[in-house]
Amino acid sequence: MGIGGGAVLIPALILFAGSRQHVAQSINLISFIPVAIIALIIHNRKKNLSIGYSVSLILSGLTGAAIGSGLAVRLSTEVLSKLFGVFLFIMGTIEILYKKKAE
Repeated sequence: MGIGGGAVLIPALILFAGSRQHVAQSINLISFIPVAIIALIIHNRKKNLSIGYSVSLILSGLTGAAIGSGLAVRLSTEVLSKLFGVFLFIMGTIEILYKKKAE
């Protein structure tokens, strides 16, 4: 779908491992850290990084992470699960409707 492994990992952890939504989302984020670090190293070696652009992305990402995690810990598991399902539905719909056709 092009939206990351969390779209598969989080439901799998909930359905097959019996994890709560909060725990599954935390595991997904923690498992992403090494992948992101390796990608950063590879892109830096290939000179694909713009420091100015990267700083603005990092600052906005940290701000979004702080707001999102603050909100997530205040939500019940049921509400968080439903919001995640809505998010996946919207992203899947966007992928289906706006995917460019292969030439």
